[in-house]
Amino acid sequence: MLNPKKIEQIIQQMQDSLPQGIKDLGQDAENKLKQTLQAQLSKLDLVTREEFDVQTQVLIRTREKLNELEKRLDDLLKEKENQ
Repeated sequence: MLNPKKIEQIIQQMQDSLPQGIKDLGQDAENKLKQTLQAQLSKLDLVTREEFDVQTQVLIRTREKLNELEKRLDDLLKEKENQ
């Protein structure tokens, strides 16, 4: 079985042995890729994880309130039937 740490060490050694110009080129390419990806993702109708979590909590509270109101309505209807 390959040791992931050993693989990372080998990759790091390879990167360290590259000439600075190639390192810079790789870094530039990575930065351009990140910029392009961020620009494309910003065009999509996405929400952050934080926004999603907040809305999930709001939905949970709303569901709880709805359940309470349904129970109260059922209780009121039962009272009315008993009168």
